[in-house]
Amino acid sequence: MGKQISILIVEDQALARIGLKFVLSHSKDLVVVAEAADGQSAVSACLEFQPAVVLMDVSLPAMSGIEATKRIKSSQPETKVLILTSLENDDTVFSALAAGADGYCLKDIDESSLQSAIRAIYTGACWLDAVIAKRVLQASTSNMSTAGLVDRKNDLLKFRLSAREMEILELLVEGLSNDQMAAQLHLSKDTVKTHMRHVLNKLAVADRTQAAVKAIKSGLGCD
Repeated sequence: MGKQISILIVEDQALARIGLKFVLSHSKDLVVVAEAADGQSAVSACLEFQPAVVLMDVSLPAMSGIEATKRIKSSQPETKVLILTSLENDDTVFSALAAGADGYCLKDIDESSLQSAIRAIYTGACWLDAVIAKRVLQASTSNMSTAGLVDRKNDLLKFRLSAREMEILELLVEGLSNDQMAAQLHLSKDTVKTHMRHVLNKLAVADRTQAAVKAIKSGLGCD
């Protein structure tokens, strides 16, 4: 089966922890090494057990899942954090991504998809539920300054994006398709595709959703 993926489950409901552990036991490459019932315990457990992946609830006693995620990613950036919660409001989603979460799943996710999400973030990919991905691509415009991404000169230097590529990224986060970008920027579809490919390469991501996530997590376009 290859290397096992060690997992820390962070959930304040005992029955929910039992259920998650049971579901994950069906895969030989996934092994639960520890559990925590609150955010503070999660941070301590990460230091003690060094899990590869943390399944993190958001609504936790003592310390929120978002704050726990921020502390874990600060001290152990190689640890992957997958948010698993029933909360899908914009503030929670964007706060979790900004804290460094590598993925965001809703608790109605099926067993197979949860396992796939864990494996995906373990390998460095980003995983978002379809509902959450749509929010990231479309609802994030509320976090943008009027000036837009083009005026963020520090970010231009950070990612080495050209002014045109920053325009493309701004429109991507707004949820525009390539055809809509071409029409708005008065460019050919092929030119937009070329710019988009450059944006994905420079951000080191595989697709449009991952690019939008990285933009938000890096503070691009935020006031």
